[in-house]
Amino acid sequence: MAPWASCVHPPHRRHRKGIPVSDRHRHHDHHHPGPRHRLAHLLAPHSHDTADRLDPALESSARGLRALWVSLAVLGVTALAQAAVVLASGSVALLGDTVHNAADALTAVPLGVAFVLGRRAATRRFTYGYGRAEDLAGIVIVLTIAASAAFAAWTAVDRLFDPRPVAHVPAVAAAALVGFAGNEWVARYRIRTGRAIGSAALVADGLHARTDGFTSLAVLLGAGGSALGWRLADPLVGLAITAAIALVLRDAAREVFRRVMDAVDPALVDRAERALAEVPGVRGVGELRLRWIGHRLRAEVALLVDGGATLRQAHRVAVDAEHALLHAVPRLTAALVHADPEPDPGEPDPHLALAHHLS
Repeated sequence: MAPWASCVHPPHRRHRKGIPVSDRHRHHDHHHPGPRHRLAHLLAPHSHDTADRLDPALESSARGLRALWVSLAVLGVTALAQAAVVLASGSVALLGDTVHNAADALTAVPLGVAFVLGRRAATRRFTYGYGRAEDLAGIVIVLTIAASAAFAAWTAVDRLFDPRPVAHVPAVAAAALVGFAGNEWVARYRIRTGRAIGSAALVADGLHARTDGFTSLAVLLGAGGSALGWRLADPLVGLAITAAIALVLRDAAREVFRRVMDAVDPALVDRAERALAEVPGVRGVGELRLRWIGHRLRAEVALLVDGGATLRQAHRVAVDAEHALLHAVPRLTAALVHADPEPDPGEPDPHLALAHHLS
């Protein structure tokens, strides 16, 4: 048996303002990287210490906040313009669209709070930080969408049983076009930013805005029917808008549920396994886990290494494995690598002492 049983490689810590640096990576020396790799490091030097990894993570939160506040302003102006037309026209279809747009604008508030919380440092109580606040914001967004759907359905059904003429039909049509333009611009901005920073909640919010845009176009149908004297056109379009909101609710709820349950794209797991298999000294990849904490990923992996390797050799393999993961998996900011010795024939499993805890 080698002089070590396992090698646990925790995320490194670097303290600033004169406090000593501890356990810093020296990845330039690992297995003598090729000239292309050395050239890349010379042109764009970087470190994988936790403090350096947090810098792009904080920048991603700042980008998310900018996207939220800009879209809040755009949707707020859109909703106010539509609300003025609703008061003048009495259109229940436009009312449903306005309520939905207002709700979509207000979802920026809990998501913005989540982004701000996610930038706070981890504490002894919240040892993983506050990134999971984004999942809570996602739940609030789902509930907001559900409330807007219920309100739109109630107003549409009420007007269906009590039809009324719609006044200022041209203004209703213009307000519908304004709603479509505002929502589509916000949708593109949120989706692009959400995908860039890895925020499922922001992407879901963008898809929500895109559907709002199409429901705004549906208001045009109600305005056209009202112009032709068909009073039921407006409430029927209101019900159609309710159905569209329900579809958005289903998709958003599914995305938020997956994130709350720590689901990840299986392609990311495959990518991580391929990267680990190519690390010199890795004899096999055992348990591999990925989880989202806000819009950042963390990994935990158990590797098989040479049973006769020294502790330093095993630790180097673990460091190289983390290094490979950080390069291979987008938005991964930390990895905990556990190295197990490759067992000799007939050798008992060194983890048998833990079996009763696992059961």
